[in-house]
Amino acid sequence: MTWIGIVLVLDRSGPMLEQVVLGLLTWGVLIAALARETPLVRAQTGVVVVLATIVEYTFSPLLEAYTYRLETVPAYVPPGHGLVYLAALALGRTALFDRYRRVLVPLTVVVGGAWALYGITLAERKDVLGAFWFMCLLGFLAWGRSRMLYVGAFIVVSWLEIVGTALGTWAWATHDPVLGVISQGNPPSGAAGGYGWFDLYALLLAPSVLRVSRSAFSRSRTALWRRPLVVTALPPNGPSSPSSEVNLPPASVTIGTSAAMSCKASSGSQAMSTAPSATSTWDQKSP
Repeated sequence: MTWIGIVLVLDRSGPMLEQVVLGLLTWGVLIAALARETPLVRAQTGVVVVLATIVEYTFSPLLEAYTYRLETVPAYVPPGHGLVYLAALALGRTALFDRYRRVLVPLTVVVGGAWALYGITLAERKDVLGAFWFMCLLGFLAWGRSRMLYVGAFIVVSWLEIVGTALGTWAWATHDPVLGVISQGNPPSGAAGGYGWFDLYALLLAPSVLRVSRSAFSRSRTALWRRPLVVTALPPNGPSSPSSEVNLPPASVTIGTSAAMSCKASSGSQAMSTAPSATSTWDQKSP
């Protein structure tokens, strides 16, 4: 939550390049935070990042339900959704939340309900969308598998929306972009209820994603071990031409025309070898 606040403050008036740098840094913070988590939490966070990124590019630059300062999704928003999920999860599993769970759930309902009621009755800008999302939040708190996660999401997302809209990082349109009849607050009062759908799909889809990834990794390791140690035989050793860099022995180098030659091959040679003769005899006796 601290890093998200720092990024929103730094992005009040910076150029696109600054958003790219903040995006890279936010990815680094997210990866560092996930290094201490279990594989299941990493899969849940990955599901949230993917779904939230699809929603961001659909409802911001395409439908313009809300518009960012530079009219495009900042680079830090996709990893920022992962940090929002981790922040909500971290709050939900603290000893403090566990100790006061019987108080926190009703308190969330009362605070969220008062905000939604104010949005549709007393606010200058009516907020029907916020009231609808608050009803979604009630459903998650009633039937969700992790109530403390949704309580944490209410705190984190509400704080994020209030700070982001107050700094002008993004602004919500007055009405929905599809029908044009549903009024929207800036921000919607029950934004945490809309974000609860990301948490719900993370809890539902993450186990399947984890099983598929582990199965694919196991198959890849098995395929590597099944490969033979020697794929192809080495080429056979055989005669080959010597390298041109080999030094020739002195006897193989001819000097001039008087080199050693066969007497028959030399036309000017008249010396002939003498016929072989015995130089001594061996005494032999008749049998």
